Amino acid sequence: MGNPVGWFEIYVQDMNRAKKFYESVFETKLEKLGPEDIEMWAFNMTQENYGASGALVKMEGTPSGFAGTLVYFSCEDCGIEAARAEKAGGKIFKPKFSIGEYGFIALLHDTEGNMIGLHSMA
Repeated sequence: MGNPVGWFEIYVQDMNRAKKFYESVFETKLEKLGPEDIEMWAFNMTQENYGASGALVKMEGTPSGFAGTLVYFSCEDCGIEAARAEKAGGKIFKPKFSIGEYGFIALLHDTEGNMIGLHSMA
C-alpha cells in the first residue's frame, strides 16, 4: 500500500486567522474549495507531487484543537517554518529536534489550537 494518507482536514474556528497563519508559515496561497455549507480552503494540490492534499475546514459542530491526529508538513528545514509559525501567531510546543536517520521535527500549535508537526531532513 504506498503512502496511506490521501487527505487531511484541519478544523478551525476563525478561517481568516487560520488562513493567514498557514499562508504565512508555508509561503503559499490556499484555494477556496467545497460545498456552500462548509467553508474549506485547500492547500496546493497536484497529482504529480509527493504527499497528501488537505484543507482548512470550518464546519458547524467540529471544534478545533489537538484531538488525537497529528498532521506533519514536509519542509526543507523545519526550523525555518517553526520560526515563521511563531511570527504568524502560533506557539512552539517543541522546537526543531533530531529523530536520528529520519531527519528533524518540530511541533507547534496553530492559531486555532491545533497541534501540527513539521518534518525535514536538514
